[in-house]
Amino acid sequence: MRRPPDEELRALGLVVFDFDGVFTCNRVWVDEHGTESVACWRGDGIGLRRLDAVGIPYLILSTEPNPVVSRRAAKLRIRSRQGLDDKAAALAEEAARAGVPLGGVAYMGNDVNDVPCLERVGLPVVPADAWPEVVPLARWVLDRPGGHGCVRELCDAVWRAAGSP
Repeated sequence: MRRPPDEELRALGLVVFDFDGVFTCNRVWVDEHGTESVACWRGDGIGLRRLDAVGIPYLILSTEPNPVVSRRAAKLRIRSRQGLDDKAAALAEEAARAGVPLGGVAYMGNDVNDVPCLERVGLPVVPADAWPEVVPLARWVLDRPGGHGCVRELCDAVWRAAGSP
């Protein structure tokens, strides 16, 4: 469950992320008006720019519809699809849209709602603090937990494998 070899990372054609527990530490703050807030790690944005630099498309798939996801995705310039009842179907659509077989997709998720996606892709990835039930599905368990640079860790590895310094 260590980092895959560079040739496998170079073969990726699409990277897909869950949001809660990946871009966030899976905690939510709710105020008396019902407004939700989450904490995200700023360095993930630089990681995404590194995927841009090596020409790897990426997006967020989220089960829950949430304006926080929309705002963060807009800030990071990452496309997102939310309110998905069937994330695996959305994953297949997005891979087809990118012209990438599912074997050429990396998917990062952290919980049981990510199981169908983790089971279908060539490179299933989970943060260090993923729910124990999903860890055995991963081919790569990252060193960093959700909301604390796991997105950046994956992006940097793909960027370096592509030959960037």
